[in-house]
Amino acid sequence: MAFLRPTAEKESSLPLIGGRVVLRPLILDDYGAWSDLRANSRQHLEPWEPEWRQDELWKSSFRRRVRHYQREAREDLGYAFGIFDRDGVLLGGATLGNVRRGVMQCATLGYWLGQPFIGQGYMTESVRTIIPHAFGQLRLHRLEAASMPSNTASIKVLERTGFVQEGLARRYLKISGSWQDHMRFALLAEDVDQETDA
Repeated sequence: MAFLRPTAEKESSLPLIGGRVVLRPLILDDYGAWSDLRANSRQHLEPWEPEWRQDELWKSSFRRRVRHYQREAREDLGYAFGIFDRDGVLLGGATLGNVRRGVMQCATLGYWLGQPFIGQGYMTESVRTIIPHAFGQLRLHRLEAASMPSNTASIKVLERTGFVQEGLARRYLKISGSWQDHMRFALLAEDVDQETDA
C-alpha cells in the first residue's frame, strides 16, 4: 500500500530540530560518542533494556546496528535517531519501530537517554519533536509506547507528551533477562489535532 507510506525516503530521514535537540539517523562516525555514552550509562540503562550481548559496544556490532537502521528506514519498517544537543553532543536515542501500514498506520516509540542527561527535560523535548514527524511526514495514525511500572521517569515523559495509558500488558517484554509487565500507552493523530485546535 504505497499510497499510505511517506512521500519520499529522503523526507523521512531529515534531521528533526527541536528547541535544544537535533534528532538524526546515526552514522558510522557516531560510534565513539555512542559507545562512550552507552558504556558510561550502562548501570543506568541495563534495568530498562533487553539483556546486553557480549559484543554490545563493539564497533562491528555498531556497524551492523547502523546498517539495520538504514535498511529498516528504506523499507519503511522503522526509523531510528540519535538525539544530540545543538552542539552535536550525543544525548541518547529514539526509535519509531515496528511500523505497520495498511489499516493500522502505527509505530512503536522507544527511547533511551545517557545517564549524564537525565532529569533535564531532553527526552520530553525529543518526543515532542518526533510526534509531528510521525503524524506528518510518516503519515502515521497511532503511536504506541510501553513502560515498566517502576520506570516513573519514562511514564512521566509519556504523560507530558500526551500519551494515554491503555492498560497493562503482562510479561510483555524480556528486559534485563526476565519477562516484565509493561504499562501500554498510545497517542493518536487526532489527539494532537485537538491540542492544536484548542
